[in-house]
Amino acid sequence: MTTWRIAPVGASSAGLLAALHAAAFAEAWTASSLAGLMLTPGVFALLAAAPASGCGTAHPAGFILGRMAADECEILTLAVLPERRRRGVARVLLDAAIRQAREAGAVAIFLEVQADNRAARRLYESAGFEAVGIRRAYYSNKTTPPADALVLRLKPLDKSGANVDLPT
Repeated sequence: MTTWRIAPVGASSAGLLAALHAAAFAEAWTASSLAGLMLTPGVFALLAAAPASGCGTAHPAGFILGRMAADECEILTLAVLPERRRRGVARVLLDAAIRQAREAGAVAIFLEVQADNRAARRLYESAGFEAVGIRRAYYSNKTTPPADALVLRLKPLDKSGANVDLPT
């Protein structure tokens, strides 16, 4: 199994992140929109790459983009190259973003996921996220009908580090 190297990146990496996003999604974010977003206070990006090979070149596999606001974090996007999926990249990125958000003081972490994306939903549920809302026809592109988004929230942790149930 590959050991993924996770590193923070800034707006200067927007071109690389845009290329990764375009490979992962039909409706990709542009380098300029990513760069602008990454210059916003509280926004962070983490890049996953396979360790450098004998020629010394690391191979980017995906990234996660998050935004801190007060004591909350929103995962804005998580993109993994199709050929690198099902190899633990998304989980390592998600875990790193959760750790960074918690270290920055986040008591709640939210994200949206396309309701019919079973693989992504399994990933998020296995990390402790649970559905707290729905956005009807949130995702749309030119080739498919609009899709609903589920709003997920990571269960908060108690002092021992275990997830706790919230009152409903």
